[in-house]
Amino acid sequence: MSDSRAKPRKPARPRGGFGRFLRTLFVWGVMLFVVAPVALVAIYRFAPPPITYLMVQRVVEGKGLDRRWRDIDRISPRLVRAVIAAEDARFCEHKGFDVEAIEKAMEANAKGRKLRGGSTISQQTAKNVFLWPGRSWVRKGFEAYFTVLIEIGWGKRRIMEVYLNSIEWGPGVYGAEAAARKNFKTSASDLSAAQAARLAAILPSPLKWRAAKPGPYVRKRSSRIGAAAGTVRRDGLAGCVLK
Repeated sequence: MSDSRAKPRKPARPRGGFGRFLRTLFVWGVMLFVVAPVALVAIYRFAPPPITYLMVQRVVEGKGLDRRWRDIDRISPRLVRAVIAAEDARFCEHKGFDVEAIEKAMEANAKGRKLRGGSTISQQTAKNVFLWPGRSWVRKGFEAYFTVLIEIGWGKRRIMEVYLNSIEWGPGVYGAEAAARKNFKTSASDLSAAQAARLAAILPSPLKWRAAKPGPYVRKRSSRIGAAAGTVRRDGLAGCVLK
């Protein structure tokens, strides 16, 4: 005779718990790594980017903060040409990444020469505005992503405008206007060709070199940049920025 007694049921397990966790994680990942960067780039297309991670770091280090935003039309074309000559001669040609410069940098590093960078002005802008200092692969990945976003969303003229207003130009000094006032007691719109070349010359080491009282190396570098800026003007290499 069969046992008619009902067998006790096991407690029901909650269904879909791990699946819901994965979906939530995915949504938050999309928000953090896709939506938020796109939103920030869209906002900064029109609004001046606020204080950056590097600025906060320098304030903590006791170096102060002097930054005065100026529209690109109020910054001397001489400085635009000098910066392009010094930092990224192909700025108006590439789409954010200078493959030729990257290959040369890799070759130089592979041969054990002094470390050379292949970062474009677009990449430097992405790093300065949105990210933290460092050389990790994670940061470089974010840098590449933001570089693509600003190239698409901002265009060259806006990238240069943000760059010239955010770059570090000395201890606690950020942007062309603050740099011009600090070094030459003039506005960014009134910089001479020689002054512009000096400011561009110290960009690789703004905490070490001085534009107002340059040493022999900076004077020599400024002279080369001044000559290269003349080429930028003659060949129209700043045409994507200057009207």
